[in-house]
Amino acid sequence: MNNANQKIDIRKTNKEDIELFLLSIQEKPFRIKQIMEWIWEKSVSNFDEMTNISQKTRDLLNEKYVFNTLSLHNLQISEDKTIKSAFKLFDGNIIETVLIPKDDRMTVCVSSQVGCSLTCKFCATGYMDRVRNLEPAEIYDQIVEVRKQCIENYQTPLTNIVFMGMGEPLLNYANVLKAIDKLTSPNGLNISYKRITVSTAGVAKMIVKLADDEVKFRLALSLHAANDDKRNQIMPINETNSLEALKEALKYFYKKTGTKLTYEYIAFENFNDNLKDAEELYQFSKVVPCKINIIEYNPIDNALFKNTKVEKLIAFKEYLEKKGVSVTIRMSRGKDIDAACGQLAGKSA
Repeated sequence: MNNANQKIDIRKTNKEDIELFLLSIQEKPFRIKQIMEWIWEKSVSNFDEMTNISQKTRDLLNEKYVFNTLSLHNLQISEDKTIKSAFKLFDGNIIETVLIPKDDRMTVCVSSQVGCSLTCKFCATGYMDRVRNLEPAEIYDQIVEVRKQCIENYQTPLTNIVFMGMGEPLLNYANVLKAIDKLTSPNGLNISYKRITVSTAGVAKMIVKLADDEVKFRLALSLHAANDDKRNQIMPINETNSLEALKEALKYFYKKTGTKLTYEYIAFENFNDNLKDAEELYQFSKVVPCKINIIEYNPIDNALFKNTKVEKLIAFKEYLEKKGVSVTIRMSRGKDIDAACGQLAGKSA
């Protein structure tokens, strides 16, 4: 059992199996509570940090188990103080995580997959292959590391988590929900569900599953066009998850959870930024109570899209506001280090 590859990742092991192991080495029953606290509440990355556990027990744990933790591979700080971290996973794959500091909040943008399979035409991650799903602990570790960055760099605690990094969270459904369960648990990081937003490109059947599972976190839909023809052009997922299918899924989600939706809408010049597009977005917004974030486009090497003109953006926003829609324009952060929305592609690696 000396080879780390033959060891079992302790954070993928259920509590009962660890209890049986402790019983087999004649450890006291209360040790399991101490060990679980070290793993999740205190977020240690090796057994030597478990200082209230005997050296003998730590050595035995180390012979059987391993922590498959991530490590910081590269860190970049933007002119606007956004921090992008490239993390190396235990198998050598790289993911990117972004800390977005603002006056009233500290938000971490978390990845859920290595790469992505959805091939959205405006997103750098969409031009990568999907290598694999992240494990719950790998998602958890991103938050743990960025919480440290908040304190070290800005002397302010982390306040918000958004699943808007690399990958489609709802195509890693079980692991994302397990990670959120640990993040929100009093026996984990004890973060409020209200501080967590999961963003999806629109996997209708999984939105229905979220509703059936009665999740408490917030849901955002990356919409970017309220017209099937246009959405098909930029988001191939729409070909199998049409706007009509999404409407039904969102109505069901709202009925079951009562949670207000957020729609994300990137305005591309001369593509989805005219008042006809605004009217289509307004009609879609009537499906369930929602707010709309209009997002500045961030150019990437593989796409020819351009950000819309400021005057068109303002006219678009005002059109919706006159209809009574809650609209916010989100200016991008971290563009100079490819940390902005749609730019994550492992360049910093």
